[in-house]
Amino acid sequence: MGIFRKTAAVLCCTALIAATGCGNSSKVKEQKGQVEISFSWWGNDARNKYTLEAVDKFERLHPEIKVNCSYSEWSGYEKRNRVWMTSDTECDVMQINYGWLTDYYNEGKGYYKLRELSSTLDLSGYDEDVLRYGTKDGILYALPIAMNAETVYINKTIYDQFDAKVPGTWDDLFDAAEKMRPAGIYPLSASSKSMWLYLIAYAEQKQDKQILGEDGNFNFGAEDFAVMIDFYAQLIDKKVMPLVDHYERIRLENEEYAGAIAWVSDAKSYFGTAVENGREIVIADYTVNVNDRPGEGWYAKPATMYAVSRNTEHPNEAGMLLDFLVNSREMAELQGIEKGIPLSRPAVEVLGEKGQLTGLQYDASQKMEGCALSELSPVLENERIIDDFFSACNDYIYEKAELDEAAESFADKLAEK
Repeated sequence: MGIFRKTAAVLCCTALIAATGCGNSSKVKEQKGQVEISFSWWGNDARNKYTLEAVDKFERLHPEIKVNCSYSEWSGYEKRNRVWMTSDTECDVMQINYGWLTDYYNEGKGYYKLRELSSTLDLSGYDEDVLRYGTKDGILYALPIAMNAETVYINKTIYDQFDAKVPGTWDDLFDAAEKMRPAGIYPLSASSKSMWLYLIAYAEQKQDKQILGEDGNFNFGAEDFAVMIDFYAQLIDKKVMPLVDHYERIRLENEEYAGAIAWVSDAKSYFGTAVENGREIVIADYTVNVNDRPGEGWYAKPATMYAVSRNTEHPNEAGMLLDFLVNSREMAELQGIEKGIPLSRPAVEVLGEKGQLTGLQYDASQKMEGCALSELSPVLENERIIDDFFSACNDYIYEKAELDEAAESFADKLAEK
């Protein structure tokens, strides 16, 4: 069983994760001089494997601390997290999504103040401009692990077959579609959230204003959303992309799609097989109008974050585990760039020494860092807003509403939220 030695206790905790939560340390007794803390995360089998191995190494370094692990796939994890946070049963140390910092901030009562863990958590390897992503009202509550942005991945092998240019402008997409359409190949593809953010980039460039104002509220009105809806309809009509309702990732692997809009952190999962099969996958420039600056209308955010429970009874030990997760050589070597290029300088130095700062995901990260992308507000990842937007798009595409009617309908729903 190797690193999966976490025994039935871990598996039981995982299986009962929805019902019982993590059982924060207020409910855990210290036994035989050991302090018990809990740690939760989400991920696939590969992430679970290396994280469990890292926890094992941490426990060997600190035999006075026992770490109880709770982990699962992403599906359903957010709902379970909501149960934990509202019932005070969250783990001592937890992986959180960027938007959760806002969702559970609760006027400063959502997470532990990390700067109070200075005796065990070393923040010197983080730049202050990075730490602001985990800061609310001037107080640091979460540590970003790596940065993330939607990125344009292109299967250049396919593009070359059709003598198509790797797209850098919106017009390039339509030129590629004209060449690939007879073969039934889409030049690009995207899930609903990726398409939504892609259309925002187009509309911000077209309308010369940002979708959100400085106050964080929507700055776009019905006429701006009409630009997004109309452009989406053009992309569908000209076979640049499939409808988001028809998007199937397996068709990317089958090379029915010649590219995809996906997060930096998705590079390997989306295109690892293609690279292994000898396909040339390239990171295209962020799509812009001819005269726009690179990155105009595009957004970046922390890929994922770590936080400590405000209810922990063992903050110092929780700080030790968190420090190990972001700064240690052991974790850096095991994790590599699976979650993106680490923001912790000690971790980056280790990866540099090991020659791990290479590959498609690293290239995507470098492209992201080379452009001044705007900070993605959690508001723009609201699933209900995205669903309402594409419902309005479908009304227009399937001729159930005129363009202005569909845009007005979406704007009205947005105003109600």
